[in-house]
Amino acid sequence: MTYDVVIIGGAAHGASLAYHLAAAKFDGSVLVIEKDPTFQRAATALSASSIRQQFSTATNIEISLYGIDFLRRVGDLLEVNGDKPAISLSEGGYLFLATPEGAPVLAENHALQASLGADIVHLDTAGLAEKFPWLATDDLAAGCWGRTGEGWFDGYGLMQALRRKAASLGTEFRTGEVTMIEREGARASGVRLADGTVFSAGTVAVTAGTGTPALLAGLGIPLPVEAKKRFVFTFSCRDQLSNFPLLVDPTGVYARPEGELYICGASPPEANDPEARDFDVDHSFFEETIWPVLAARVPAFERIKPGRAWAGHYDLNTFDANAIVGRVPEIDDLLVATGFSGHGLQQAPGVGRGLAELIMHGRYRTLDLSPLGYDRIADKHPIVEKNVV
Repeated sequence: MTYDVVIIGGAAHGASLAYHLAAAKFDGSVLVIEKDPTFQRAATALSASSIRQQFSTATNIEISLYGIDFLRRVGDLLEVNGDKPAISLSEGGYLFLATPEGAPVLAENHALQASLGADIVHLDTAGLAEKFPWLATDDLAAGCWGRTGEGWFDGYGLMQALRRKAASLGTEFRTGEVTMIEREGARASGVRLADGTVFSAGTVAVTAGTGTPALLAGLGIPLPVEAKKRFVFTFSCRDQLSNFPLLVDPTGVYARPEGELYICGASPPEANDPEARDFDVDHSFFEETIWPVLAARVPAFERIKPGRAWAGHYDLNTFDANAIVGRVPEIDDLLVATGFSGHGLQQAPGVGRGLAELIMHGRYRTLDLSPLGYDRIADKHPIVEKNVV
């Protein structure tokens, strides 16, 4: 069979692309292929599901500005037969903290964010203590808090709502494992499944998360993307802490509310961050690395009860920890979205819209995502994003 667009990977990014094509009244046929419709191990399902504008690069900020607008309107945008999806969006804000050494960068980032329309409040030490009285501030010089437009949501619910809406608008979904992208000369011509089925395509879009590098390697296109394991730990606290945001300590340790509990995590040192092979949880990472930081920053967290924990895989761009989005070199009609390095779920609405514009119009029309293109990899010009969590 032949489709105008075949999308490999049906989680958040594949579903977003399919939805944005359908919503824009793309007049071609679209097939989304997903190897595991349970999404049990998908990053979308295992993510901490948060969104922020507190980045240091304009492109990342603007993607998330579109993202929060989309999330606020999900009920209307993704309604199907009168059923409005709910994704439990909580705009509790991010709170990035800085020591005196980090304060100038925080202020610089804040100026850029504010210039682009993000509602971020810059606080000095006294302001932090007044706004967040449960916070230890002795070693801090400043903090930035997202007053609106930042927070957390049901990422799995968003993905399913995108898939359902896209299907209602004519997108086809199929379960199968793509093992090869077919090529005819200088163009991608289709995909081959593990069972031998071949689908021809006018355009192939690869949104397969950590599976993307292997598929492109078959075409001779190297991607600096590796699967990296990240833990999410939960705990309860006996004290009630009001107005608790998604707190990001200067060490990189984070925590946020999740119902009556809290979730937390951190990236390990680069030297202790091998390519992920399993989903096992190292509980000593919480006990030895995360909890001491949180207990020092929030004294109430000295008295907590640890809960369940899980692990997921980031598609980490080892070149510059930013997404790789758009066309790839030397092969026409092949698009990619990968290497999100932990920012994928919040960037799914904006990236899906951008890829849809490339397919329909041959260029980005609403937001230029070309800074995230593959060319920077080939040219060895990394994007410097100072706020990677």
